[in-house]
Amino acid sequence: MTEDDIKTLKHDPDGLQSYEYLANHIGECDPEAIECIIDNMERVDLTGQFMASAARYLNAIDAEGYRPAVRRLVAATIDKDREHKYLADLLQGLYGSDYEVNAKTLCATDDNFRRIYKRLFPTSTI
Repeated sequence: MTEDDIKTLKHDPDGLQSYEYLANHIGECDPEAIECIIDNMERVDLTGQFMASAARYLNAIDAEGYRPAVRRLVAATIDKDREHKYLADLLQGLYGSDYEVNAKTLCATDDNFRRIYKRLFPTSTI
């Protein structure tokens, strides 16, 4: 990631440019570059839309290798997605379509899962 790239991303109005940069340069992005992109997305993505997409993308590419970045993106999405437009997609995209079967265990072991689950199912006893 060059200084020009960073300057360009600083003018990203909503997170889309940052997401596109990540998607188009994934093989070239070292952990520091990914952290820089996430910093920028947290600053400009007011709804969590592009952070949720980036989390699903990185998880699909290499769930274990990008685990810290995915966790950070998911946590930021939870904070930003006040209307819960993207949280259900995160549950299915990160935890599988059968996440409900494992919901109790996931709530006990994964803070991001628990936070999403409680927001989407506030009356649940889990």
